[in-house]
Amino acid sequence: MTSSRKTNSEGAGENVVNNLQKEIAARLSALTHHDVQSIRNIRREFTKQLAKAPPTLIVHLALDLLRYSEAVPRFFAYELIQHHREALRSLKAKSLEELGSGNDSWEEVDTFACYLAGPAWREQQVSDALIGRWARSGNRWWRRAAVVSTVALNNKARGGSGDTNRTLMICAMLIADRDDMVVKALSWALRELSKRDPKSVQKFLKENEGALPARVVREVSNKLQTGLKNPRKQRT
Repeated sequence: MTSSRKTNSEGAGENVVNNLQKEIAARLSALTHHDVQSIRNIRREFTKQLAKAPPTLIVHLALDLLRYSEAVPRFFAYELIQHHREALRSLKAKSLEELGSGNDSWEEVDTFACYLAGPAWREQQVSDALIGRWARSGNRWWRRAAVVSTVALNNKARGGSGDTNRTLMICAMLIADRDDMVVKALSWALRELSKRDPKSVQKFLKENEGALPARVVREVSNKLQTGLKNPRKQRT
C-alpha cells in the first residue's frame, strides 16, 4: 500500500513538472522579442507562482527544462533554482553536475557557476574535492566552472564574505592552463579576491609570475595598482 501511494505521488509530480515545462516553453516561444528582459519577466512570474513548491519539484523542473526544452535558455532554469531558497539549499554534487552538464559557452557556465555551483560550494553543500575535480577535467567548460565558482566566495553582492584559501587552491591548479576561457576566468577570480585580500593575491602573483599566463599577471596587477583591469593610458 505504501509503495502504491509513493508511486502515485511520484506520478503526480511528474505530471506537474511536465505541464510546467510545456507551459514555460510555450510562453517563451510566443514572445515577440526574445531578449533577456522579456525572458526574465516570464521567469519571475513562474518564480512567484512556484514560491511554495517543494525544492525537489523546482530542481526536477529545471533539469527537465535543460534536457528537453530547446526554446528555454539555460539561465532560465538556473534562475528558477537561484530564486527558490530551499531549492538552492538542496543542491548536492549529483544534482549540480546534472545541472551543469551540457554547458558549452561562457555565458552558460558563468550563470551556472555564479548562481548555483559557487553558492552551494560556499555554503559547504558540496566539497572542495568536487570543485577540484572540475578543475582537473579534460572539458574546458568544467574547468572554467571551477574557477568561476570562486567568485561567489568573494563577491559581496553575491553573498561572499571572502575565502582566500579555497580561491587560491583552485587557481593554483590551473596556473598552467592556456585555454582562453580558463585564462579569462582565472583573471576574474583573482581580481575578485583582490578586493578582499590584496596582499595574498599580490603574493600569489609574485610566486607564480613565471608560470601564470601574461594576461592574468597584467590584468590582476592593474587591478591591484589602479582598481581597474585595463586602465586607459594617460594622455600626454
